[in-house]
Amino acid sequence: MMKDYLPISREDMNNRDWEQCDFVYVIGDAYVDHPSFGPAIISRVLESNGYKVGIIAQPDWKDENSIQILGTPRLGFLVCGGNMDTMVNHYSVAKKRRTTDAYSPGGQIGLRPDRATIVYCNLIRKVYKDAPIIIGGIEASLRRLAHYDYWSDKVRRSILLDSQADILSYGMGERSIVEIADALNSGISVKDVTFIAGTVYKTRDLSSVYEPVMLPSYEEIVKDKEVFARSFYTQYINTDPFTAKCLVESYESGDYVVQNVPAKPLTQSEMDRVYALPYMRDYHPSYKEQGGIPAIEELKFSLTSNRGCFGGCNFCALTFHQGRMIQTRSHESIVSEATLLTWDPEFKGYINDVGGPTANFRHTSCEKQITKGVCLNKQCLFPKPCSNLKVDHTDYLSLLKKLRELPKVKKVFIRSGIRFDYLIADKDDTFMKELCENHVSGQLKVAPEHISDAVLSMMGKPENAVYEKFIARYKKTNEILGKKQFVVPYLMSSHPGSTMKEAVALAEYLRDIGYMPEQVQDFYPTPSTVSTCMYYTGIDPRTMKPVYVPKSPHEKAMQRALIQYRNPKNYKLVVEALTLANRTDLIGYDKKCLIRPSYVDKDKFGSKNFENGKNTKKKGNIRGTEKSSHGKENNDNSRGSKGARGGFGSKIARSSQGSETGRFEGRKVENKKSGKKIRNNHKKK
Repeated sequence: MMKDYLPISREDMNNRDWEQCDFVYVIGDAYVDHPSFGPAIISRVLESNGYKVGIIAQPDWKDENSIQILGTPRLGFLVCGGNMDTMVNHYSVAKKRRTTDAYSPGGQIGLRPDRATIVYCNLIRKVYKDAPIIIGGIEASLRRLAHYDYWSDKVRRSILLDSQADILSYGMGERSIVEIADALNSGISVKDVTFIAGTVYKTRDLSSVYEPVMLPSYEEIVKDKEVFARSFYTQYINTDPFTAKCLVESYESGDYVVQNVPAKPLTQSEMDRVYALPYMRDYHPSYKEQGGIPAIEELKFSLTSNRGCFGGCNFCALTFHQGRMIQTRSHESIVSEATLLTWDPEFKGYINDVGGPTANFRHTSCEKQITKGVCLNKQCLFPKPCSNLKVDHTDYLSLLKKLRELPKVKKVFIRSGIRFDYLIADKDDTFMKELCENHVSGQLKVAPEHISDAVLSMMGKPENAVYEKFIARYKKTNEILGKKQFVVPYLMSSHPGSTMKEAVALAEYLRDIGYMPEQVQDFYPTPSTVSTCMYYTGIDPRTMKPVYVPKSPHEKAMQRALIQYRNPKNYKLVVEALTLANRTDLIGYDKKCLIRPSYVDKDKFGSKNFENGKNTKKKGNIRGTEKSSHGKENNDNSRGSKGARGGFGSKIARSSQGSETGRFEGRKVENKKSGKKIRNNHKKK
């Protein structure tokens, strides 16, 4: 294989003496050949199996010629909307257009369409009417069956139908894409490629489908939210490759969308081979004059050690995309990649991350999973850790030590998220000590998400007491080490189950710890999560019981404002929220009060010195100096599919969202030109 970027032009094809590509890969991101980017992994896996792959990155969807620059592929087109869901990439939770795109040259917005997978496929179908089209990535994976779409506020059909594609590869697609390629290469018609695990196809004849589980029809779930919730939960418990059944969804048109069982997870040796492929480990040089690709900045010197997550957060799309079974790389593979990083001219001695969707998961949660898969109706950590849970940080500690000892490595950070309830379940304090001593840079970011047990239950997160126990142990460990290090908690507003009462309780908690977050995460209903199902239906699909859902933009704004109650701009919203919650006792001069009364309330509170919640006589009365380093406020939780990769096998989704989720596992990327920090659908734990 030639050590170079894959062809993006006819000239590149000529340099390789290619007359025709086997596959043309159309992607919504700029072309980055790095294993944190799904399209890079899929294209290199195909290349390693002898297939010729050309790349068309961010084509002009208004110009038919843009899709023809590499000619007609011999076997077909591959299409991926990008590492992030297109709609999450383009819009905040308030449905406001974002101003930057970390996956485009110079962070420029507008270089891809909304719902890119659908748009690109329809453009291809218009020009190449009979060419096979295979779609994948986070956008396709989470929309493989009928789903609630937050941006249009309706239930949409399977993306397979709207895109006019032939096959959808869902989840981590290294296995399925090679099987698809081999089938097409052997002369099998794309219409007959219906037998591959980890794929979805459409048909009008179910005679060859073995023992399918018939889901409610599309028309039924559109009419009845309870039916939608039941259908969703059937899908949710059919995501394990050992126990899942084939699912079928019917449409009035006579089409059936058939979801085959998930692909088996990669073995350790298979994962090692994937990450040892000859990636260029950077963006294509054609983007250099435009300022490069911001998303690579944080990921270039980060290491992926695992996939999957058995944490089971309800707002995260990992269950649907990467699955609950942990897959790991060997120490030798990771150390080899780290050694490669140290020879990069831009390497300054700092490995930014060693992890995945959840950094401290390095093995399956129990021995049973290896042969029988995960439990259908039980979670490993929620509501309490399972009695069969294997809690052991030994392997991860050994890996981190090997990386720290490499020449040229000054520091190894952990930024992709620590699952604190798993850490607390470990009776051995060694990992906590090593974490505080060697892998934290002043602040450790964790995700309690809320402090109300009622809301945490809806989130699939542990009780607040577990988080408090973690904080106590973290503080004590740092005191023993003589370090002053803090915890930055990620908190989420407006999640299903959060009434104004719970929102006020969260504000009181922040008052008590003297902390005001600069970044607020509003719940973002991305496709195919339990929380999104709750948001749309008002039903918890696990129990089929009603759930309170804050939906109106004004109520969501009030809940968000309570988290940042010290911000003068939020004063009126906070007053309104406290009034609605019958908690005006928190407006006053007592230490327990959140805000001071305004000037118009002087008769009630006996003071003329406060107006709009601010002391007009002396500046600054804000307790607590500990601030988040997150940067500018970003009012959404596009952590989304954390860990959910955006290529075929590819890092939400917390998705999401995120999924997550090459993989963009919950990490932030910074547009250095704008100073804005952009986070993906893939979620920290």
